[in-house]
Amino acid sequence: MISTKGRYAIRLMVDLARQERERFTPLSEIAERQCISKLYLEIILKKLVAAKYIVGKSGKSGGYKLTKEPEKITVLEILELMEGTVAPVACLSKGAKSCPFRKKCSTIAMWTEYDKMTRDYFGKKTIADLV
Repeated sequence: MISTKGRYAIRLMVDLARQERERFTPLSEIAERQCISKLYLEIILKKLVAAKYIVGKSGKSGGYKLTKEPEKITVLEILELMEGTVAPVACLSKGAKSCPFRKKCSTIAMWTEYDKMTRDYFGKKTIADLV
């Protein structure tokens, strides 16, 4: 399941993509438009700034803006940044320990197929598609 952090991060990115490209958008404007608390947005923004998806500027004309074109940012990238993984089961997560039951597992093919569908879908969907 995708958490509010993942969902809100996507909403935040779409909001910024709708703004003038060169303008820094104040946090208060984003919070008001998206009905998300500024404190919660700050947590999300820190991760997005650290990953260089957005840049922030303080001061009177400060705020946030995207560092890349919305067409070049996939939903999968943002979800994985926020959620860590979109894998439906732990054994398919990146860096997961090898499961001793995997060869006998009657459900692994289903989970693998579901994981591929999810990754393909979110990997092709960009922030620009949502604008």
